[in-house]
Amino acid sequence: MWQLPGVWLGRVILLTLALQCPGTAAQANDASPSPEPGNVQDTAPSQVLLEITDPTSGETVELNRKDLQALPAATLTTSTVVTDGTHEFRGFLMRDLLEQMNIPGSQVTAIALNDYAVNIPVKDFYRFDVIVAYAMDGKRLTRSGKGPLWIVYPRDAHRALQDIRYDYRWVWQLYRLEVQ
Repeated sequence: MWQLPGVWLGRVILLTLALQCPGTAAQANDASPSPEPGNVQDTAPSQVLLEITDPTSGETVELNRKDLQALPAATLTTSTVVTDGTHEFRGFLMRDLLEQMNIPGSQVTAIALNDYAVNIPVKDFYRFDVIVAYAMDGKRLTRSGKGPLWIVYPRDAHRALQDIRYDYRWVWQLYRLEVQ
């Protein structure tokens, strides 16, 4: 008879802990916005999706969805090494972003939400039509689907892009660019 309240109390404690621990299903479904860059739970146009560090001034510029969608749109149909088949990606050319922001440099460090970082030569953006995608197959990219931003190379259009070193440059869940 005393075990029933103990079992009930144990379940209440477990449920309370589950609601307070990061990464639990309860929090994953929480619709409250987070200040973390790239969090697509808050889909407000003013939410910061991409940060860019200017090497000249050292300042960080924050861009939201509205800012990014104001850039000339680009589409690209290609296969990836992490998905099946070919997909149509929509976004903007990386070179357009750098030119629009008037940020000089020879290399960009692209950083993902999970802190994955890779250095990409700026010459890639002029040699190939590299885009920062915000949609795939007509649907907005989400965090669980490699978004909200994904660097995509036109790998099917250039034999050179079949090389694995380019595969490492496909940064999904992109949230920061540091130009050097």
